[in-house]
Amino acid sequence: MKCNAWTNVLMAAGLVSLPAVLHAEEKPSTVLTALSGTTLSGYVDTSAHWNFGTGNANLPAYTPNGQLGGTKADGFNLDVVALTLSHPVGEGDWSAGYNATLLFGPDAAGYNPSFTASQFPSDFSLKDTYVVLHAPVGNGLDVKIGTYTEILGYEVYETGNNPNYTRSYGYMIEPTQMTGVLGTYQLNSALAANAGICDVWSAGVNSRAFPAKAESFKTYMGSLTFTAPTNMGFLAGSTVSGGIINGYDAVNGVDKTSWYIGGTFNTPIKNVKVGVAHDYVNLAANEIGGLPHDSGYQHATGLYLSWQATEKLTLNTRGEYLAQSGYLVGTPAGAGLPRKAFEVTETVQYDLWRNVLARVEFRWDHAADSGDPFSNGVDNAFLLAANIIYKF
Repeated sequence: MKCNAWTNVLMAAGLVSLPAVLHAEEKPSTVLTALSGTTLSGYVDTSAHWNFGTGNANLPAYTPNGQLGGTKADGFNLDVVALTLSHPVGEGDWSAGYNATLLFGPDAAGYNPSFTASQFPSDFSLKDTYVVLHAPVGNGLDVKIGTYTEILGYEVYETGNNPNYTRSYGYMIEPTQMTGVLGTYQLNSALAANAGICDVWSAGVNSRAFPAKAESFKTYMGSLTFTAPTNMGFLAGSTVSGGIINGYDAVNGVDKTSWYIGGTFNTPIKNVKVGVAHDYVNLAANEIGGLPHDSGYQHATGLYLSWQATEKLTLNTRGEYLAQSGYLVGTPAGAGLPRKAFEVTETVQYDLWRNVLARVEFRWDHAADSGDPFSNGVDNAFLLAANIIYKF
């Protein structure tokens, strides 16, 4: 029998015996059997920011957890470390799997806190941590139970999965993580549907709408995604999605309804894609900021252009317009968002190292409503950033 080096050391020390080792190898560990098929993945996300000028207290909230950009201004940053343990659903008719993503670092702080977060604040959050059940219903029904990413939007939390390093205004006004049940069904080869029910519109593991709402009050959502089939010429593979989420924002104490429509389209020009996204949020009559208000709104429209110039070089451009009710400016619901604003972002990505995503990005934000400048009476904010991510 051939033993590994560590086993030989233990045997020499008298801590294990040869029969015990032989017996252990005859019967696989139940722990190892349970972990069979589980994968470990993740990434380490870092950045450096240079914000032109002085006075960084009120820079736009372009971080993935909604913090103001000034928290990273003029310095080097560890953004976040993510670890994901996952096991896909099996091949049987009735099968199950799971996913657990653990976030560590500044961009994890406050992203999806549990109900104990006020007593135990930390740079740790859970994302997409759920059990998934597969049932042989029609083409197959998958049901997630736990906390999962909301179903709307063009951009996501993971920096490396977005065309740009900083987040859009559209991302800022969307919900992020839900705790509840979400069903996914592939209607046919081109059309997929999502429908779910969760505790509240806002993030927060095990958050509740009670006592502001009835104990049974819940948030509801649904979406459709269309993927262009191969017979649609150059548009084949393009996607369009739209959906709605209606519920209670437990952070700001207001009912919200979010609508989204957007898509990414191939073009006749090789390696060039365009994207469009529109987010609209309606706020019911509320008392945000300690004052009563009639219903309000937030909306953002973004345009995206991506050109893969070479095998390693990609250029990504985003232009966007934001508008929101004036009373939201300066409140938690509108943090980092002027009354009206434009932003243009240009990102240069070059894949020089294996498993490494390297970017340089320039962003210009302009507060179109001069009464709500970003900081120190300045209507414009400029950012030059470098972003390095290692994926494994």
